[in-house]
Amino acid sequence: MKPALRIELPEWLTTACRDCGPLATDAERMGFVVDLSRRNVETHSGGPFAAAVFEIDSGRLVAAATNLVVASHCSAAHAEVLALSFAQQALGRHDLGAEGLPAMELVGSCEPCAMCLGALGWSGVRRVVCAATGGDAETIGFDEGPKPADWAGELRRRDIEVVEGVLRAEAVAVLLTYRQLGGMIYNARSGGSA
Repeated sequence: MKPALRIELPEWLTTACRDCGPLATDAERMGFVVDLSRRNVETHSGGPFAAAVFEIDSGRLVAAATNLVVASHCSAAHAEVLALSFAQQALGRHDLGAEGLPAMELVGSCEPCAMCLGALGWSGVRRVVCAATGGDAETIGFDEGPKPADWAGELRRRDIEVVEGVLRAEAVAVLLTYRQLGGMIYNARSGGSA
């Protein structure tokens, strides 16, 4: 048998994506993403993070994902990495900025950690929109990893627009709820703690 990596989205998330029409504004798109992160916590599907890839001009949802690290037994199963990967598979392209494709953006409930920052730079997206900060995630115990202090500037130098703080309070509320409910804080070598 060939080795394979299989990560399945929760059924509720598949339904939410199917039912999502075009969303015109940053606030509408982020509202959708923050709601996914909230539902991920409420259904105990995974961590308190969500992300989605949208066509910038049309607002059409291409793909969305939530953090499924623990459920999938895969440390790479962060919401941003999964949303980018599912979008690439849906479009049959490894480059979301490839010729012939509309400009794409990633909307995330939190600014990217070190791993997701690397994935964004190579994904082909033209825009990144974030809600909570890395400091917000670290406040509840997550380790965002070693990344440049001016991470947004690094993306901008790659011609990727960055918008920060969209619905930050709502995203932070999800992080705090996750911690209050005893959600696992999974960092490398920590074994996970509640």
